[in-house]
Amino acid sequence: MRSSKRIFVMILIFCIAIAIGIGVDLTWNAVEQNTHPQGYAEAVTKYSAEYNIPEYVIYAVIKTESDFEPTAESVAGAKGLMQMMPDTFTWLTGEEHLKEHLPVSALEQPEVSIRYGTYYLRYLYRKFDYNWDHALAAYNGGEGNVASWLKDPDCVDEEGNLTYIPFPETRSYVSKVNSAIEVYQKLYYEPNEGVST
Repeated sequence: MRSSKRIFVMILIFCIAIAIGIGVDLTWNAVEQNTHPQGYAEAVTKYSAEYNIPEYVIYAVIKTESDFEPTAESVAGAKGLMQMMPDTFTWLTGEEHLKEHLPVSALEQPEVSIRYGTYYLRYLYRKFDYNWDHALAAYNGGEGNVASWLKDPDCVDEEGNLTYIPFPETRSYVSKVNSAIEVYQKLYYEPNEGVST
């Protein structure tokens, strides 16, 4: 009889522990969903498909750059949800790229910022041999800097991957975006889901 009671108590404790674990997981997911929203989902989905960039990458960049504040402006002068520098935006709207010649003030429009930010991510991803760390480093630290780091043996491994980013801000930025990507993938996407690039 005592043996049966012990087994029952052990099963009950096990079930309570599982219930608590599930409750904690659900609560934590709710907290993360609050801090990692899918804001401007229509535009993100649209330009994710158009430029073949995974939605979770776009969301992670927006989260890291502006925390979904469309009128954000950095000390350096980057503007909008995806914090693009005016000179970069002018270049991307010009003859070499999308040929729309939009004013810099258009970056405060969420759809414009998402479109051009996503387009620029695609450009950088392709330019830097389909490597997200290199593309993200270039998005923050500049194409020229990343190109020179990739030629520096102190910054790359034997396969040519960046192992050291000399700019602390860019190093932190790449880490933050990658962390946000992991959260977005876990919360909203199945493993390997998204647009293939």
